[in-house]
Amino acid sequence: MAGRRLTNPAGSSNDLRGDVLRVLGVLKVATADQIQRIASPHLTYRHTTKATASERKTARTASHAGALSDLRKHGLAENGGTTRAGESLRNLTTKGLEAASYELGRPLTEMGSTARGAGSSGATHPMAVNETVIAMLRPKPDLKLLTREPAEAKAAAQAAVDAPAGVGTIASYATEVPLPATGTWGAPGKGGAQADIVLTAPQDGIPLVFIEVDNCHETAEEIAAKLLKYSRFFKRQIKDTDGKDKPMWRTRWTARVAERGEAPHPPVLIVFNHIGARDPNRTVPRLQELTRPLWAGEPADGFSSYDRKIPIIATGLRNLRAHGPNGPVFLRFGRTHMQPLRDAIGNPRRDAVLARRAERMKEQQAYQEQLRRAAEQKRAEREAARPACAGCGTKFDNDRWENTRLSPTPGHRWDPTLCEPCEAKTVAAEDQAERDRLEQEAAETAEKPAAGAPASAPGKPPDGWASLPLRAWASLRRPWASLSQQGWLPQADPPHRVSRHTATWRDQAASEDDGLSWLYARPNSFCPWSENGV
Repeated sequence: MAGRRLTNPAGSSNDLRGDVLRVLGVLKVATADQIQRIASPHLTYRHTTKATASERKTARTASHAGALSDLRKHGLAENGGTTRAGESLRNLTTKGLEAASYELGRPLTEMGSTARGAGSSGATHPMAVNETVIAMLRPKPDLKLLTREPAEAKAAAQAAVDAPAGVGTIASYATEVPLPATGTWGAPGKGGAQADIVLTAPQDGIPLVFIEVDNCHETAEEIAAKLLKYSRFFKRQIKDTDGKDKPMWRTRWTARVAERGEAPHPPVLIVFNHIGARDPNRTVPRLQELTRPLWAGEPADGFSSYDRKIPIIATGLRNLRAHGPNGPVFLRFGRTHMQPLRDAIGNPRRDAVLARRAERMKEQQAYQEQLRRAAEQKRAEREAARPACAGCGTKFDNDRWENTRLSPTPGHRWDPTLCEPCEAKTVAAEDQAERDRLEQEAAETAEKPAAGAPASAPGKPPDGWASLPLRAWASLRRPWASLSQQGWLPQADPPHRVSRHTATWRDQAASEDDGLSWLYARPNSFCPWSENGV
């Protein structure tokens, strides 16, 4: 214990000093009261039995004041002057800023400056920035640490817990962030802006918001010039690690990507702390007119499109303290009603239109799916009723099925129970059987004279053969040899002379059926084409 006292004379713990480093690493300069309200909000509801507010504040900030004293001993913090109310200001040294970067998990290049000398004039603007951060955070007390406190203190703490929550944690905020329109992040050039606060809380639905705090000392024209610098910074393009040009701000922060042809710039929130001479109620309308080209959207299908526009929102610090970021105290330029911060930075009308479109698309898809299932069921029923070939079992195709429906009765060369290949085979078999039958009949007809006595003399054809038509002769080309063997068609060595008419008829027969050429290659003694028929 003695060694601990020698190292940290105020007796502060590591956790307490770490809380102080995190708060000062974000705010840069703050009072012990502000540090306590952020780091240990439950202490606000302790020591409520003290007689005066000053005594209560001294009691609840004693532990953090001791941690600041120990950090000052280690060279990490220093006194930064006093506020106009007489409170002591504390800020970090360069060594303390490096220690705070470890506590916050940020690169040292993103920590900013030490804000040394900010309290030389009362630090009214840094104090307003700190109060804005506290109003946005709305730290919740831990009720488990207040079990021994009076009922009134517990009730007040419970009310704070039940109130609408804030946005993010202390690590979600950064102050005095340069926005270089020229130069680099570490060495910004002229023409850029410097954001009082940058809020990144995607876990709470606010991925990125730039906050400007005005103590009502600046005119509308001065604020408009500052917003114009924001616009220049948002439009600046640099090459990213993939070699493609991207907005410079996207290389450091993550925000909503472009979707459906709309890529708005990050929103800018202006918080008016009415301690100056200018009236925000007059400044805001004038500021809207001056910055209309920066924020005015284009009419779309049922909503306004804010592609490459800056959502500019205004609110008062007093209302922000009372209602928090979830209260309807934010006015977006171009709208006529107050909204919570999430709605103000977004586009609810667009979201509603897209939601309705998505719902209609979902209904259409469901209807199309219903039609598809009905069609599949109909196809399945049709396939189940599709007839199959009685021969091979193959299902009929659509044309064959339609033909069988139109002609269900079997007919000549048509069988509705067979597929086309099987029907072709059947027809071919029937044709072959018919040819065999005709040949058999022709053979039997040719053999009848041989079985009985011929009506004509030997070597003479039966009567009436000379008048047979050409097709009949063609059908008898096979039994012609047998007739010749029986002596009806003896061969004659010398070529037989035929008339011109008979030769023409012979040529015609040859052209119709080349298989008859043997009939007149060497004419018989008996030839039906000869002039005398012998």
